[in-house]
Amino acid sequence: MPHIPNSHEALQGALQDATQRITELEIKASFAEDLLDKLDQIVIRQQTQINALISEVLHLRQQASEPQAPGQRNLRDELPPHY
Repeated sequence: MPHIPNSHEALQGALQDATQRITELEIKASFAEDLLDKLDQIVIRQQTQINALISEVLHLRQQASEPQAPGQRNLRDELPPHY
């Protein structure tokens, strides 16, 4: 004759299943939190790089718009003639 679980055994089994599912969800949440922290650090690093590049572009634009002193050479003036 097969064993028929009583209500206590059924409740115990459901509790174990719920506990296992909660544990798995906690593990997934932990991995997601770790990934979020890593992505946050990447975004911070990229923003720092973007800010540095913007600063460099602004500096180069300023240099390009300033008239050159007479003693400075402009490489465009020294281009060889085309044949």
